[in-house]
Amino acid sequence: MTAMRNWEKHSSHVLHIKNMVCPRCITAVRNCLESLGLHPQSVELGTAILDETPDDDLRRRVDEALSTLGFKLLDDPRTQLTEQIKNAVIELVHYRDEPIKINFSQHLADRLHRDYSQLSKLFSETTGMTLEKYVIAQKIERAKELLTYDELTLSEIADQLGYSSTAYLSTQFKSVTGLTPTDFKKGKGNQRKALNEVGN
Repeated sequence: MTAMRNWEKHSSHVLHIKNMVCPRCITAVRNCLESLGLHPQSVELGTAILDETPDDDLRRRVDEALSTLGFKLLDDPRTQLTEQIKNAVIELVHYRDEPIKINFSQHLADRLHRDYSQLSKLFSETTGMTLEKYVIAQKIERAKELLTYDELTLSEIADQLGYSSTAYLSTQFKSVTGLTPTDFKKGKGNQRKALNEVGN
């Protein structure tokens, strides 16, 4: 909780940024901020912490510079938290080396210092889809990626994504894509989506 209080204390230095979904995005945002003469202390998916306290003019210049790269500053607290939820899910599903063996709801509650029911309600209200469906959509997108790489068996992919069986993964995969994993792998499937478009 101390870390959270410290973060809140310095929240004026935090920029909340939409559409940051990969390590390349982090590099692009850091370079963009530095090109404006700013000094980011840290840049992570969805946020950048600055040494400077940005005034309205600086925020406008930052927003304009970021928008040319496909990013956007977020000012509304509800939208900021929704984006934090999305980024936490993306990090867990797409950028975790070890298999997912943790409880999503507990992970999100711990990560964002909020009750899961509060996060779930907010997410549904701001996006029009349930948080559970968003998690599934990201897991299926990751499954598509792993199927495309053709380095793991379907059983290994199911284990990597925290599914109890290949049958369960296959059922959810077909529910989301309309195809079995096998048919998708044969090239009959729709192409993969950009991570910021998953669930849209």
